[in-house]
Amino acid sequence: MARLTFVGGVHPYEGKELTMDKPIKSVLPKGDLVYPLSQHIGAPASPIVAVGDHVLTGQKIAEASGFVSAPIYATVSGTVKAIEPRRLATGGMCNSIIVENDGLYEEVEWPEVKPLEEMTSEEIVAAVREAGVVGMGGAGFPTAVKLSPKEPDKIEYVIANCSECEPYLTSDYRRMIEEPELIIGGLKIAVSLFPNARGILAVEDNKPEAIKKLRELTKDEPKIEVKQLQTKYPQGAERMLIYACTGRSINSSMLPADAGCIVDNTDTLCAIYRAVTEGRPLMERIVTITGDAIKDPCNYKVRIGTSYQELLDDAGGFYKTPQKIISGGPMMGFAVWDTEVPTTKTASALTCLTEDAVSAMEPTACINCARCVEACPEQLIPKNLADAVEHGQTERFLKEYGMECCECGCCSFICPAHRHLTQLIKGMRKIQLANRKKK
Repeated sequence: MARLTFVGGVHPYEGKELTMDKPIKSVLPKGDLVYPLSQHIGAPASPIVAVGDHVLTGQKIAEASGFVSAPIYATVSGTVKAIEPRRLATGGMCNSIIVENDGLYEEVEWPEVKPLEEMTSEEIVAAVREAGVVGMGGAGFPTAVKLSPKEPDKIEYVIANCSECEPYLTSDYRRMIEEPELIIGGLKIAVSLFPNARGILAVEDNKPEAIKKLRELTKDEPKIEVKQLQTKYPQGAERMLIYACTGRSINSSMLPADAGCIVDNTDTLCAIYRAVTEGRPLMERIVTITGDAIKDPCNYKVRIGTSYQELLDDAGGFYKTPQKIISGGPMMGFAVWDTEVPTTKTASALTCLTEDAVSAMEPTACINCARCVEACPEQLIPKNLADAVEHGQTERFLKEYGMECCECGCCSFICPAHRHLTQLIKGMRKIQLANRKKK
């Protein structure tokens, strides 16, 4: 049988053994909760509370300010302490609602939910929109928008991204092991929106227990199948995943819907299920606290807005001072210098490493080995793109399809000269995307 995968990619050290067998642990926040108003792609949410207001768990505190936007809900009860800019894990500042936790965790009175079989597609999408569900794999695209393509009849596949190819991360894996019913339930709801669609649970073959469990639970589901993908980074990237599962290709100017596909992360599907069947907004997610600097690495069920520092404290803190702290995984995460930052809808992990291998590497001259070309999943020539950036050759960068880069980091990882290829390309792409918006 052909192995389901894509061209290119790399095999970094996985590091998943630190937390893959650690059950999900629920934690209640103790300190203030910080809710950034931009936890998604699109327009920031608009506050609908004021300083001094008392709020309950599950109360909407910010509403969507556009079609591509998402509301935000309080995840604890307490008093609105401030609405002001706060720092994010990415380093930037974002206007945020700060709630002083009263420790009571009083909830709103949850509304009665219409039985799923009686709901129309429009009502399902409206429930997902109202719940503030966004892509929780990192992109943060509002899920209701994704579930509303222009031509729903042309959607043939709804793909559950269960690959979790990023090193060290195991939050999706623990969801598959402990709460697979929520993932499958969310996938069934998404599939039901499209008359010609089938569901695919796409799992890398380094997760045999998850594959076995998902296959057992879907054996009587004629419209859902589990596909075992080759373990390779970045198998979970949207374009690579679609190609591995369907053989269809998309580029940067296309949406998955253009290839007849919808792709959702495991946590996103769980949020869809709870929004539609329970009427609960998105208030929590699974976050992996891991790395060889952590005393007790663990997977946490976290109320959004909780400080990373509280999770670190619960994990025992550092047994050795980390040289590198990363929000996310080592391939696509962001370096963090302050752990007193909030978890958000798109927070997946905090990876704390005793060695900063990247900073210790001194870049040298390119030796023209073409390893970056072999590894690039977009089949670009990263060396040429980086050269164009270094020489300020914008036209050359665009001519050589620099905007097709998915910023996965494979080229930098594999480069024997330790050139900062991804960083250079990513910087130029950001400039070009900003210029496009101005036009």
